[in-house]
Amino acid sequence: MWVVGGTVPLRGAADGRVAAASLVYDAAGERRARYDKIHLFDIQVPGREESYRESANVAPGAAPVVVATPVGCLGLSVCYDVRFPELFRSLSAAGAELLTVPSAFTEPTGRAHWETLLRARAIENLAFVLAPAQSGFHPNGRETYGDSMVVDHWGRVLDRLPRGRGCVIAEIDLGRQRRDRDSFPSLTHRVFN
Repeated sequence: MWVVGGTVPLRGAADGRVAAASLVYDAAGERRARYDKIHLFDIQVPGREESYRESANVAPGAAPVVVATPVGCLGLSVCYDVRFPELFRSLSAAGAELLTVPSAFTEPTGRAHWETLLRARAIENLAFVLAPAQSGFHPNGRETYGDSMVVDHWGRVLDRLPRGRGCVIAEIDLGRQRRDRDSFPSLTHRVFN
């Protein structure tokens, strides 16, 4: 069994910033892959004093990561990356059959966009999406949305945990995914890479 780590702050840049990293470990406990989040969440909410400046403490990653696992090729991302479809296109072009999106979406944007973005990434890449999501209130007053889920390559939510601790489990049928990719070959029709 392989384990996909959630977002883990790790030593990053020489300037002291950490990396928001997603890690993959094999059954023997050996790290097989590390992806450092590329897209950082720097926003000022219009008309409010609310702002986020992730780049103040987090160094951006530089490269997409796909890793072969016993259950298929896994493309890695972290949180805000889900808003950038070109990252997921590069992951699927590199062979990803499953996409991971560990996240801590804010409550308002999670409510408005989380499921839609996950289903879109699944559909447009004909890939399974595995999305563990942090939920709850944090000491700084921030609320994260949650809604961990597994979405299949056709955009169907196979299982979910709206809030709290727990496990989300679904059957991944890569044979069916391959047949659907063959019969609906949109991935081979790409004009722009």
